[in-house]
Amino acid sequence: MPGRGIFVAGTDTGVGKTLVACALLHGLAKSGLRAVGMKPVAAGAHSRRGIWFNDDVEQLRAAANVDAPRQMINPYCFAPPVAPHIAAMEAGSSVSMAVIARNYARLAVLCDRVVVEGVGGLLVPLGPRLSAADIPGRLNLPVVLVVGLRLGCLNHTLLTVEAVQQRGLRLAGWIANAIDPRMARRAENLDALCRRVPAPLLGIVKNTTKPDARRIARALDIKLINEAI
Repeated sequence: MPGRGIFVAGTDTGVGKTLVACALLHGLAKSGLRAVGMKPVAAGAHSRRGIWFNDDVEQLRAAANVDAPRQMINPYCFAPPVAPHIAAMEAGSSVSMAVIARNYARLAVLCDRVVVEGVGGLLVPLGPRLSAADIPGRLNLPVVLVVGLRLGCLNHTLLTVEAVQQRGLRLAGWIANAIDPRMARRAENLDALCRRVPAPLLGIVKNTTKPDARRIARALDIKLINEAI
């Protein structure tokens, strides 16, 4: 039977989606499951010997305990670190949900769990009629929301939760990432989110100068996450 998946979304870009996705992969692997990551669309890459490399994709590949072709893990990789619909247009390309779904299905055959990481925030455009939210919608994946704890996170989080609900997606839970060590009233903001987000808090990622996905996996409720997939 094909493996099941989960979609890692973010309240914005730079909130730690890749770090959390890698931590989920380590946690799922430690629980005895075969787990692989997927980054359907990536923007910001460099070429070596004709192959495009994106840092997020390479981190996901390193965190997985299942080997899969890079093209399957990352069907769309664009060079400039800009919004993906702009990068695709400049490359003379377009993002196809059929291609993403086909590669996801291939990955699911290889493993028990597929951790699919979004790009930017949930509603970032992928094309004229597509956004990142269409990925969990098409693949029927529950959403884990990564919240970057910094000024403005309350509005960003609650708007993203509304977007999840309006699209009929299932919010499996959220993870708080303390990305700003100087954030004022962090505990009070966290409490406000706990009261307002209609899904469980699955873990808190502490701020550190050297984040380690294996260590962070221990701070996440992997059992509850696995049950939600």
